[in-house]
Amino acid sequence: MTETEARDEMCRVGRSLFGRGYVHGTAGNISIRLDDGFLLTPTDACLGFLDPARLARVDADGKQTSGDRASKTLALHTAIYTAALPFDSATRCIVHTHSTHAVALSLQRDAAELLEPITPYFVMKVGHTPLLAYHRPGDPAVAGRAAALIKRYGDAGTPLRAVMLQRLGPTVWHDSPAQAMAVLEELEETARLTVLAGALQPAPLGALQIDELRRHFGARW
Repeated sequence: MTETEARDEMCRVGRSLFGRGYVHGTAGNISIRLDDGFLLTPTDACLGFLDPARLARVDADGKQTSGDRASKTLALHTAIYTAALPFDSATRCIVHTHSTHAVALSLQRDAAELLEPITPYFVMKVGHTPLLAYHRPGDPAVAGRAAALIKRYGDAGTPLRAVMLQRLGPTVWHDSPAQAMAVLEELEETARLTVLAGALQPAPLGALQIDELRRHFGARW
């Protein structure tokens, strides 16, 4: 993907997420890892109305070189890329949203992970989603905590594709904006099912069922 294509794809995905209600107002951000740096949505930008020419361009050392001022989540994005790459060298895009059901569920839970493995597609497409305790938006401490979780899960043989920032929203990553968006969609749908189930919480898939998903589909659980 050329840089021009990457800019256009970031804007396309932003419009799609905004149009379908996964983000609202100026919430959320997207980045793409380039060979010599990163593209990142600007601070306080609405994902539904991004301009390809105004996306923030940041070099490999984190210094902004062009575009509008980068999102305050730059430290989190660069920390995720650095931590995730040893476990998945194809990691090229990060998407963060304030998806309604995922955030609602994070308000109700005080657990190590946001979701149980209740559907096969959550296990296959998303995997473990650690829940990070609340920090203010843009707090640099979150970057270190996310990186530590990515390393811990990766070292255990279950590489992450998502973390959940309590009261803020999910941050997911994959090899392209379209694939990262698909991870986000599956995570939010699983959160929606969990919220709708209410007190009648579904039992998670069992060990044999999850092992079958690993063997047949390479599930990272």
